[in-house]
Amino acid sequence: MKILYSPASPYSAKVRMAAHYCALPCDSVLVNTGENPEILINHNPLGKIPTLIDDDGTVVFDSRAIMQFLDRKGGKKLYPRNAAKRTEAEVLEALSDGVTDCLLAMMYERRFRPDEKVHQPWLDSQWSKVERGLDHLNENLPRTTKNLNGGHFALAAMIGYLALRFDGKWERGRPKLKSWPNKFVKFFPEYDAFKSAG
Repeated sequence: MKILYSPASPYSAKVRMAAHYCALPCDSVLVNTGENPEILINHNPLGKIPTLIDDDGTVVFDSRAIMQFLDRKGGKKLYPRNAAKRTEAEVLEALSDGVTDCLLAMMYERRFRPDEKVHQPWLDSQWSKVERGLDHLNENLPRTTKNLNGGHFALAAMIGYLALRFDGKWERGRPKLKSWPNKFVKFFPEYDAFKSAG
């Protein structure tokens, strides 16, 4: 099994951590999406990462579809069997991914537009969504034990990306969220090896 990824991608970090947690052997294949490499665009017409290529040729994208695939392939380790608890995990994943969507949108706005075309009100709108999401997470952190789930990995990936691109800009007033990775790493000590890196 291969996961096509980029080291800075929080969604890549999420699925790579999840595959490791599920003890599913996989090769992480570094790709540059800007170059439209054949291994990526021949398997994913969108040319986006992460993209998973299974041993039998099955191709899965995007990250949430990959997470569900890993859950099935890994013996149902990523999402609770109890319906209510599974919903909680899926909503945590959706919220963490949603905050990450906003963060990436802000990065792309600054990176790909000339300075004079960057639309600050739009950036402000994205940041207000980020702040609401982070405040909600700070007050409603998930129970974190050795039985991790897809929501935990999405949250860990999001915080890893915040540390990479927004260090010093989000922590104030959110002490519980800021310290949550210390709890997560107790049950997933490989966190530093997988989280987003520039």
